[in-house]
Amino acid sequence: MLWDGAKGRTWIIAVLLLWLCDCSASLLTYSVPEEVNKGAVVGNIAKDLNLNVHDLENRDLRIVSSFSKTYFDVNLRTGNLFVSERIDREELCPHVNKCSIKIQVALNNPVSVHRIEISILDINDNSPAFVEQTHILNISESQSPGERFPLPVALDADTGSNAVTSYKLNQNEYFSLDVQSGEHGVSAELLLQKALDREKQSVIKLVLTAVDGGKPPRSGTLQLLVNVLDVNDNTPVFSNSLYKVQVKENAVPGSFVIKLNATDLDEGMNGQIRYLFIKRGNVDLSDIFYLNSETGEISVKGELDHEETRAYEIRVQAKDQGPVPRSTHAKLLIEVIDVNDNAPEISVTSLMTPVREDAQLGTIVALVTVSDKDGGNNGVTKCSVVGSVPFKLKSNYKNDYSLVVDGPLDRENTSLYNVTITATDEGSPPLSSIRVI
Repeated sequence: MLWDGAKGRTWIIAVLLLWLCDCSASLLTYSVPEEVNKGAVVGNIAKDLNLNVHDLENRDLRIVSSFSKTYFDVNLRTGNLFVSERIDREELCPHVNKCSIKIQVALNNPVSVHRIEISILDINDNSPAFVEQTHILNISESQSPGERFPLPVALDADTGSNAVTSYKLNQNEYFSLDVQSGEHGVSAELLLQKALDREKQSVIKLVLTAVDGGKPPRSGTLQLLVNVLDVNDNTPVFSNSLYKVQVKENAVPGSFVIKLNATDLDEGMNGQIRYLFIKRGNVDLSDIFYLNSETGEISVKGELDHEETRAYEIRVQAKDQGPVPRSTHAKLLIEVIDVNDNAPEISVTSLMTPVREDAQLGTIVALVTVSDKDGGNNGVTKCSVVGSVPFKLKSNYKNDYSLVVDGPLDRENTSLYNVTITATDEGSPPLSSIRVI
């Protein structure tokens, strides 16, 4: 018996287990662009699995999926696997480079199970966009040529080459643009080329354009307003241009992370430094980390989750307290270390009951999948049947099993079995979970 929670229906699936059982597990891989029209053919599973297309309907072909929507279906007359629902890659796999839909095809007479993985290819259907329409920079006229000023990053829901790949700046007298590519994307900084003169020009208007790598490319713009200020002749200096630190994902609020250090040769308020995070995009780091503006000490404030965010790349600023403050910037990389905080999850994707008492050894009773959100050894699992029952787990592929008959069945002696399955990860200490079928 299966419960479909998404549609609130109960399905009873009766499977006739014949004396001849071909219990095979194979893998097919296809790819299809997102937003393709419904009915678009992905591939022919009859041909690719060496099946007789005329037998598909007679063998009661079924598609098993963990998704609430049925994105794909099979034409039983032709064997074509086709798109049956709109596929939006950004909705299906937000902020993930690799996106795929995994389904299983089960047939009877004889019983066979086949795994299909369809990669969802990104198309350039989103333009880069900035969180704000206008960004204001206050820059002192005493800043020397060569000074750099970080700029906001543009967001693009697309991935890969369709994401933001470059930035452009309109032609102007004072600034050029330095575009940097890193592990976490592309960023840009204003580079001062010529000394500013407030008396000559107090406000400089610029346009920053973010361009993606699609064909044709899409773009988005941000208005930059540079206020040229007067004052202060020494800029704070960080002890390091890049700080790296590791923190465990189970660190409690208040846990120490790192202490930033910057110095300023000026005296009084002009040499008094305050530290702050530079907001980039729509991520509010103040909900996750607390930065003591006076000491530069950073501690944990919110909950960390290695499975959700493995590292934080943060821009920090040291700013003096002069009448017209001067500031400098550094990069802080906080790596979130995984701990074994997630127990394995056991799910039954197909339950084929009742089972005939004359079922042969190896007859499939259920399909079992084990998953663990942790990484590394913390996410490696082992699965087994508990107790002495005439059933065992047979591995189909990584983390996927078939529960099969492993001994003689006698309805007159035992008409119902409660089969207990346990899954244990390799964390230290290990975590485990059980599921009773």
